[in-house]
Amino acid sequence: MSTSERFDCHYCKDSLLGKKYIMKEDTQYCTKCYENLFANCCEGCSLPIGCNSKDLSYKDRHWHEQCFKCAKCSRSLVEKAFAAKDDLLLCTECYAHDYSSKCTTCKKTVMPGSRKMEYKGNSWHETCFLCHRCQQPIGTKSFIPKDTGYFCVPCFEKQFAYQCCACKKAITTGGVTYQDKPWHRECFLCIGCRKQLSGQRFTSRENYPYCLECFSNLYAKKCVGCTKAITSLAGAKYISFEERQWHSECFTCMQCSVSLVGRGFLTQRDNILCTDCGREK
Repeated sequence: MSTSERFDCHYCKDSLLGKKYIMKEDTQYCTKCYENLFANCCEGCSLPIGCNSKDLSYKDRHWHEQCFKCAKCSRSLVEKAFAAKDDLLLCTECYAHDYSSKCTTCKKTVMPGSRKMEYKGNSWHETCFLCHRCQQPIGTKSFIPKDTGYFCVPCFEKQFAYQCCACKKAITTGGVTYQDKPWHRECFLCIGCRKQLSGQRFTSRENYPYCLECFSNLYAKKCVGCTKAITSLAGAKYISFEERQWHSECFTCMQCSVSLVGRGFLTQRDNILCTDCGREK
């Protein structure tokens, strides 16, 4: 037989005529050479995975089909869900038993892939995380912890929350107390301008709350000099004379503007004058 007619293994040069062979990158190999050169080593039994065996792989690791088993219970993982832990492959049941969290309510394992709720290090099956009052699953809805229980918002409001004396709705967070009555922060407003008073200085008149500006505009005495309100709430000092009032800084001579605080003065009709300007008149 001529060289051009020969069909040999690329590695050992044995003839492949009439024999099983394997092609790799357009090159033929006998099965023995192919297994020695290219076969993967099985993670389970450490033997080569031959041409007649199925090669199962996971993250660059390889197994015979019969060696692809749960590291704990030895059940086959072929075409089944599995999990990896510290280089070990485990069936979902063994993984759940050893590593999955337990439901705080029923104490059973929360299986991998199942829907669960987590809060402050505790886990629940979705169907076990219930409102303490209505016993309905809370799911993804908002909830409020109270003592050792958890409440959906409507149940918490019915059982525990104060009612705002302005809007009559439940106060679930924060709130303001005024005259022993509860208010939402956003409902506690100046009776005059309706500005929020929470965190602001305010005063009251006839049990109604006012911001300082509204109270000053409505009820404070007005300075004769600048016509603006005089209020002690802001720490202002003022002078009073014949039922008229001035800010201390506004109590000045009508003619020369010198301050009259702590000094003698004269009156000329409605004007206030220092003694020097008064004598000139």
